[in-house]
Amino acid sequence: MFIGLLCALGAGLLWGLVFVAPLMLGDYPGLILSFGRYLGFGLIALVPAWFDRARILSLTRADWTAALKLSLVGNILYYAALATAIQLADAPLPAMLIGTLPVIISIFSNWSPGHPSEAVAWRRLAPSLVIIFAGLMLVNASELAHLDGSRSTADYALGCLIALIALASWTWYPIMNARHMKRHPHIRSSTWSTAQGLATLPLALAGFIGYGIFNAVQGQGYDFPLGPRPLPFIGLMLTLGFCASWLGTMLWNKASQRLPTSLAGQLIVFETLSALLYAFIWRGAAPGAAVLTGIALLCIGVMLGVRTFQQARGGAAAEAVAG
Repeated sequence: MFIGLLCALGAGLLWGLVFVAPLMLGDYPGLILSFGRYLGFGLIALVPAWFDRARILSLTRADWTAALKLSLVGNILYYAALATAIQLADAPLPAMLIGTLPVIISIFSNWSPGHPSEAVAWRRLAPSLVIIFAGLMLVNASELAHLDGSRSTADYALGCLIALIALASWTWYPIMNARHMKRHPHIRSSTWSTAQGLATLPLALAGFIGYGIFNAVQGQGYDFPLGPRPLPFIGLMLTLGFCASWLGTMLWNKASQRLPTSLAGQLIVFETLSALLYAFIWRGAAPGAAVLTGIALLCIGVMLGVRTFQQARGGAAAEAVAG
C-alpha cells in the first residue's frame, strides 16, 4: 500500500502541470492543446514501445480495444474539455468542479466495486469523504474570489458545462483503468502506459489534422499547425506528453494495481493540491489562510481514508486466517 501511495503522489504532482498549461498558452485553442499534448504522448511512447516490444506484442485485441477507449475518453476528451473550460472561465471554476473527483470517484467505485473485497462500509468511508469535500470547497471558494470579471456570464456558464464533461470523463477513466489492470495483473504498468500512448497517437493525429481542415474552411484565424509561439508550444506539449501523460499514467497504473479503487479515487486529491501549488507559483503569490485550512482538511481526509482501507484489509486478513 505504501508503494501505491507514493505512486499516486507522483502521478498527482505530474498531473498538476496540466492546469497551468492552458494559462501559459492562453492564445491556443483547447482542442489544439489536447491534440498537441497527446501527439507528444504518442510520439514519446514509440521509444519505450520499441524496448518493450515483446510485451507490447503480447497484448490481446481486447487489451487494445480497452486502451483505445481509455485514451479517447480519459486523454483526448478530458483534456480538450478541461483546457477549453479553463480558458473560458479561468482556472478556479473548472478546478472547483474537477476538484470534486476524489469524492465522486470514491462514491462510484465503492457503490459498484470491481470486486466485493474492495468495498468499504459507507459509515466508515463517509468521514474521510466529508472532510475531503469540505477541504475542496474551502479551497475553491477562496480561489473563486480571484475571478476578475473580465469574462462574460455566458463564458462562465459554458466553461462550467464543459468542465462537467471533463469531470464525467475522468470519473469514468480511473475506475475503468483500475479494473482492467486488476483483471490483467500480468500487464506491467509501464507497458500499459505505453499501450495507451500508442492508442492515443492515431486519435490525436486525426484530431489535429481535422482541426487544421476545419480552421482553414471556417477561417478561424489560428496559425495552424504550431500557432503564434511554436517553440513554447512544442516544448510544453512534449513536457506534458512525457511527464503528465506517459510517466504520470505509469505511476497511476502502479497505484491502481496496489490500491482499492475507492482509495485511489481519494488520492486524486494530490492532483488538486499540485495544481494549486503550481498556480500560486505562476501567480507569484502565497496562499491565504482559507486555502491553507482547506489543504490541511484535504490531507486529513486522505489520511483517514488510508487508515480506513488499512483497517478493512487487516480485518479481511484476520477473517481469512480465522476461517
